[in-house]
Amino acid sequence: MSKRVEGKIAVVVGAGQTPGETIGNGRAVAQLLAREGATVLCVDRSGERAQETAEQITAEPGMESRASWMSADVTVSADCARIVAETSARYGRLDILVNNVGVGGGGDAPAHRLDEQVYDHILTVNLKGMWLTTKAAIPLMREQHGGAIVNISSLAATSGATQLAYELSKAAVNRLTTHVAQSNARHGIRANAIMMGFMDTPMAVTGIAQATGRSTTAVRAERDAQVPLRGKMGSGWDTAYAALFLASDEAQFITGEVLRVDGGMGMGRV
Repeated sequence: MSKRVEGKIAVVVGAGQTPGETIGNGRAVAQLLAREGATVLCVDRSGERAQETAEQITAEPGMESRASWMSADVTVSADCARIVAETSARYGRLDILVNNVGVGGGGDAPAHRLDEQVYDHILTVNLKGMWLTTKAAIPLMREQHGGAIVNISSLAATSGATQLAYELSKAAVNRLTTHVAQSNARHGIRANAIMMGFMDTPMAVTGIAQATGRSTTAVRAERDAQVPLRGKMGSGWDTAYAALFLASDEAQFITGEVLRVDGGMGMGRV
């Protein structure tokens, strides 16, 4: 049986991760795509973290040439253009784009308390950055007559009442996804999003622990208790397997989908 994305060229933006006890979404996606046959360009604002992800991939047996890396800031349009130019120069095409960059916290608050600078920063990173990478990738994908875009969203797009900027940014990511799907279907380009619930990733658990002065154990237990399915958060691998499916030809007739990967959190309590 062939691997699920054999021979495809993938770019994972946000492939590095913050230090922590578990694997992040971007690193898990990059590793899984490579294991399933893709050649992956690992992109992150931190070149060191992108390089680390790429080196972890190429250290695996039989995957010595399966990954490379570069540093780029998705909030800078020239950097986004450079990502696509580098992909084309190194590999000749771009089959899969995974947009994983996102930030939260940092002073985010309800509407009546949210600071304008915090709002601008979160919307710039989470929404504008995703649009800029997508904008840069679409011409090459149209030229190829195909491609798959997977955007990492969040359940915060439809729920929550404490982080207005993050919630708005993820709701907009969902609409960005359906817009791109609608406007590019005739060119063979698919666009889908993953609306994640609570994940046990370094950015989430370690980040909250550091921001609140609590232990990761306490934060993890609190988040686990809010997940209906087995009372346990998902992991970066849950995000990765969803991204793998949406990026693969198994999903060749799926576009404009916003897939909940949330352990049932979006259903509400019963």
